[in-house]
Amino acid sequence: MPNLSRTFPSLPVSFTGQSLVSHAGTKVLTEFLDALDFGRLCDDRLGQFVPAGARHRPGRLIGPLALMLTAGGEHASDLDIFRAAPDMFGQLPSNATVSRFFERTVANPELFAYGFETLTRELRSRAWEAAGNRNPAVRATAADPLIIDLDATLVTSHSDKERVAGTYKGGYGFAPFVASADYGTANGTGEILAVLLRPGNAGANSADDHIRVFETATAQLPAAFNDAVGRLDGKRILVRTDSAGASRKFLWYLHAAGAQFSVSYPVPAAKAHMIDWINDKTNWQPALDQHGNERTDAWVINATDIIPLTDYPPGTNIYLRAEPLHPGAQPTLLDLDGHRITAFLTNSPRWHGPFLDARHRARGRCENRIKTLKNTGLGKLPFFDFAANQAWANIAALAGNLVSWLQLTALPDGHHARNWDIKAWRYRLFAAAGKIISRARRKHLLLPEKAAERALIARILDAIEQLRDPRPVPI
Repeated sequence: MPNLSRTFPSLPVSFTGQSLVSHAGTKVLTEFLDALDFGRLCDDRLGQFVPAGARHRPGRLIGPLALMLTAGGEHASDLDIFRAAPDMFGQLPSNATVSRFFERTVANPELFAYGFETLTRELRSRAWEAAGNRNPAVRATAADPLIIDLDATLVTSHSDKERVAGTYKGGYGFAPFVASADYGTANGTGEILAVLLRPGNAGANSADDHIRVFETATAQLPAAFNDAVGRLDGKRILVRTDSAGASRKFLWYLHAAGAQFSVSYPVPAAKAHMIDWINDKTNWQPALDQHGNERTDAWVINATDIIPLTDYPPGTNIYLRAEPLHPGAQPTLLDLDGHRITAFLTNSPRWHGPFLDARHRARGRCENRIKTLKNTGLGKLPFFDFAANQAWANIAALAGNLVSWLQLTALPDGHHARNWDIKAWRYRLFAAAGKIISRARRKHLLLPEKAAERALIARILDAIEQLRDPRPVPI
């Protein structure tokens, strides 16, 4: 056989009894969970879902599952990767133990949902407090409120499960409703506040579902968003949705709660003639891009006086945006003089149309958070029982939020990892290999000196140590 030119070095392979650890980079997550006192909180809120005296308490069940989903696993059986390194991850529950835990959640889904919601609310409160001046609750004002995006998505089911149904796209599965918090372009990727699992044929424009997911999401916010008597301080919250959230019932509900809203609005065809002055830009303002720079080919105007709104909450304004059709876009009857007209409704106390338009268009970032949620477990719901899949969806949200909270608490403004998506964290940091050694009768984890993100790992571990012991360092 002729000699081959190898692409990679040829190394002989053998097996060793040394304590080598894959996914050693997840050490930052295990330390972070312990710094938040995750185990004790889990036992306090969900202790009734494991037998008294059981070896594996709720924290030892939910924690490893969330860790596995964050690191790239998809099923409970993927815990095998962590079971191979008990010195680092401890003795993990078997697949049968995990299965029995989810069976108990099916027996009392309302109690599990309440316990898990209060658990994540406390974790979020501690993580946000540790963020200092980056705390979203501290930054939120009536002029710059915390933005909560509401959006539905589809999850395909490849087998028969409880409450699966056909979807409007011709598929078969579920249509979960997701509420997420947007920190803004420079403050991290944002996080998931609530996941409402629904059958695949659930309507996207259900006002009742919008209200339900909003109530679940706001119940997850720290106490700083409540007034002195415990009511929601709605003026520091803005709800952003697509046109499915433009129902009068939902907007009146938000008005009663004192919350701001920014929702897409379909311009009625009967009123198209009222905007046929599109070529006259005298009263229009140049639109802004996401960096605050003016665009020369897009315009915004407050059209409340031109397109009257009936039976909407007081203070609701309609803004129009006009821009040339994008290449390949299909023209419609509402496209005038080669321009696409879109609209949104808002009751914001700010009146600068281009700013409000740019803020509303940033709603597209919620698609990235939903994509992350699917990559951390929502994309493959493993159980037959609907309640068990809802519990899995909640753990998937926790898995994605662990990274968001790390970005918020451990990384300074402008750090390159503040806007990494979950795949970047997995490939560059979590997948780092390590080795367990014994030194001075204690076990130590060794990570490669030349690890691609050595500095990032060291920075995060230092920040977590400060979170664990927040006393000031003596000078």
